Amino acid sequence: MPIVNRIAEFAADMTTWRQYLHTIPELGLNCPQTAAFVAERLREFGVDEIHEGIAETGLVAIINGRSPGPTIGLRADMDALPIPEETGLDYASTNPGKMHACGHDGHTTMLLGAARYLAETRNFSGRVALIFQPAEESGGGGEVMVNEGIMERFDISQVYALHNYPGGDVGGFYTSPGALMAAVDTFHVHIQGLGGHGAMPHEARDPVMAACGIAQAIQTIVSRNHYALDDLVVSVTQIHTGTVDNVIPDTAYINGTVRTFDPKVQAMVQERMAAIVAGQAASYGVTAELKYEVGYPATINDAAKSQFAVDVAGEVVGEALVVPDAGREMGAEDFSYMLNARPGAYLFLGQGESAGLHHPKYNFNDDIAPIGASFFARLVERAQPATQEG
Repeated sequence: MPIVNRIAEFAADMTTWRQYLHTIPELGLNCPQTAAFVAERLREFGVDEIHEGIAETGLVAIINGRSPGPTIGLRADMDALPIPEETGLDYASTNPGKMHACGHDGHTTMLLGAARYLAETRNFSGRVALIFQPAEESGGGGEVMVNEGIMERFDISQVYALHNYPGGDVGGFYTSPGALMAAVDTFHVHIQGLGGHGAMPHEARDPVMAACGIAQAIQTIVSRNHYALDDLVVSVTQIHTGTVDNVIPDTAYINGTVRTFDPKVQAMVQERMAAIVAGQAASYGVTAELKYEVGYPATINDAAKSQFAVDVAGEVVGEALVVPDAGREMGAEDFSYMLNARPGAYLFLGQGESAGLHHPKYNFNDDIAPIGASFFARLVERAQPATQEG
């Protein structure tokens, strides 16, 4: 079963929507223009309910099927990134310092395309809950929406989402049962030393050397404190200190990220990092404060729902373009909160060769939007087939 014919008929409209959304990138929970555009389209389509102001600017729209039944959730993220755009596109960002560098404009468009089709045809039972979420990149909008009770409020029984995949075959679907993406934590280390003249280091307590020592010692968590076959990444990504060549500064700052799948490994990292920071600080005669922030949990697909999604994807694009066991990766995604609340699956949709995600020259491939919309539509029709009323 190829792309839905009706969705193919309005593919040009989807391109128009997506390229407009690309011009108005917004950050975090503050996506009012994007949400207003989405709500306007949904009203045009004739959805049955629109619930706005969830997680500040998120919304959930309901489409009723032909007969009573359960509710299936479909989610798209709406927010952009604080990156100056370098694409040179005619429809490039009009908001300086912000751009859709991760394709959320495309994700929103795919769900809008599915909404238009499903509102027209209603060839399913039960209900569809269309979840338009802000703050995937930062702010944990998925967690906020779950904490605000969308699963219970709309009686959602299962939930699905898509993400574009630069470098993947155009129209190819990639996923895995079980763990798909890692949990992500962030650490901050604030070091307080005693500044002084660069020519007289014996009179100072050098935070620069302490920062170097801590950054190097942290790497031993991966190399010496965990089982080699357990996935773990600990990366120091920032060190800030000093101003000029002949002054030893008072302070230094270290920042980085931790990626894990196993909560036991996550707990071990926290414990070892605290010990390393304290020990290194003592050895260099400085003080150091570790702030460890637990972030998005691991994204865990339900095995049965993952297989179901794979079957649907195969109907849309053919089995040859579906990779059902693509393996897991160390990226993170706050759809994990929704999967913790309800069974479901997350899939990647290939968009061909392009700049990578979070790159200032990235752009979503409009050719895959009808594919993603068709997948969402068929997912609903297969999960909740229409029955005759009464």
